[in-house]
Amino acid sequence: MARDATNRADLRPAGIRRAEFIALVASLMALNALAIDVVLPAYPEIASAFSLDSDADAGQVLVTYILGFGLGQLLFGPITDRFGRRGPLMAGVAIYIAAALLSPLMPSFALLLGLRFLQGIGAAATRVIAVAIVRDTMKGRAMASLMSLVMMVFMVVPILAPMAGEGILRLTSWQGIFYAMAVLCAVVAVWFSLRLPETLPAERRRPLTMRSTIEAVRLIARTRVALFYGLATGFIYSALFAFLTLAQPLFVGVYGYEDSFTFAFAGVAALMGATSLANSRLVTRLGARRLSHTALTGFLLVASALGILSLGGNPPFWVFFGAVCLVMPLFGLIGANMNAIAMEPVGEVAGSASAILGFLQSVLAGLLGAGVAALFGGEVWVFAAGLAAASLLSLLTVGLAERGRLFRAPASAA
Repeated sequence: MARDATNRADLRPAGIRRAEFIALVASLMALNALAIDVVLPAYPEIASAFSLDSDADAGQVLVTYILGFGLGQLLFGPITDRFGRRGPLMAGVAIYIAAALLSPLMPSFALLLGLRFLQGIGAAATRVIAVAIVRDTMKGRAMASLMSLVMMVFMVVPILAPMAGEGILRLTSWQGIFYAMAVLCAVVAVWFSLRLPETLPAERRRPLTMRSTIEAVRLIARTRVALFYGLATGFIYSALFAFLTLAQPLFVGVYGYEDSFTFAFAGVAALMGATSLANSRLVTRLGARRLSHTALTGFLLVASALGILSLGGNPPFWVFFGAVCLVMPLFGLIGANMNAIAMEPVGEVAGSASAILGFLQSVLAGLLGAGVAALFGGEVWVFAAGLAAASLLSLLTVGLAERGRLFRAPASAA
C-alpha cells in the first residue's frame, strides 16, 4: 500500500470497500448463528421422522452442534495462525456444507447427531477466522466500530432464524432446512474466495506446535484485559442465551401471546440491530470502554428492577415487555465493544486468541444460560434474576480487568 500501514487503524486489503468487507465478515458469523436456530421449528418433524419419544429429544441436534462448535474453535485457532485465513476457512466451510447435505440422508438419529457435530466443527472456522480477520485489519476504535456491525448480525440472526426455518417448513420438509444451510454457506464461500485476499502475511504466521499453542494460552492468561474481558463477555452472553431459550415459554406460556410472539420477537431483534448500528458510530467518539461499561450498568439496573417488580407474582405484560425492550438492545453496546477490547492486546496470536476466547465464552454462556433455563418454572423473577446475575458477574469481571477504573479509556488508547 502506498501509505505506511503501521499507524493506521483501518488496514483493509485494497480493492474491497468497507461496506462489502463488513457484509462479508458478518455473513461468515451469520452462518454459525443460522445453523443454531433455523432448525428449532423442525423439532417435531425430526422427532417424528426418527420415532423419538418427544419433540424435546430432537433438541440434541442443537447440543451436539454446539459441542462441535466449541471444540472446533480450539482446533481452527492454531491452524489459522499457521496457514493463514483463506485455506482453513475453505476447509471449515467444506465440512459445514458436506455435513448439511448429508444430514437429511441419514437413516438413524445417531448418525444425524454425528453430522451435526461435524457441522459445528466446520462452523467454528467461520467464527474464529471472521474475528481474526477483523483483528488483522483493524485497530482500536475502528475495530470496535466494525465489530459492532458484525455482532449486530450475530445477535439478530438467532432471533430471526426460527422464522426462516418456519418459512422453509411451509414450502418443504425438515430436510429442506439443511439443504438451505448448505446453499447459503456455498454462496458465502464463493463470495469470500473471490473478494477477500489473505489477511495474515507469511512473516506473521506462527508454527503449528503444541508449544506455540501453549504460548498463546499463556499470553491470554497473562494479559489481564484479554482474559477478564473474555470472561466478562461470556457472562453477559449467558443472559442472551437465557433469553433465546426462554422467550417462547415467557411470551406464549406465561402471557399467552402466541399469535403475536413472532412480531414481538422481531421487534426486539430490530431494537438490538438499531443499537449495534448506533454503536458503530458512537464508539469512534466515546470509546468502547465508556459505552460498554455504561450499558452493562444499565443492563444490571433494568434487570434488577424487573426482578423486584416480579417478586410478588408475574408483572403485567407491558411491564415485562417494556423491560425486555430496554435491556436486550443494550447488547448492541456491549458485545462488540468488549470483544474488541479483549482482542486488541493479543493481535500477534489473533487466530488462537479468537479461538480460546470464543471457546471460553461459548462454554460460559451455554452453561449459565442453560442453568437459568433449567430453574425457570413460569416465574418471571427467575428470568430477571438470571439476567441481573449475568450482568453483575460481567461488570465485576470488567472491574478486575480495569483495576476498578471504569468508564474511561486507558492512557495509551487516548
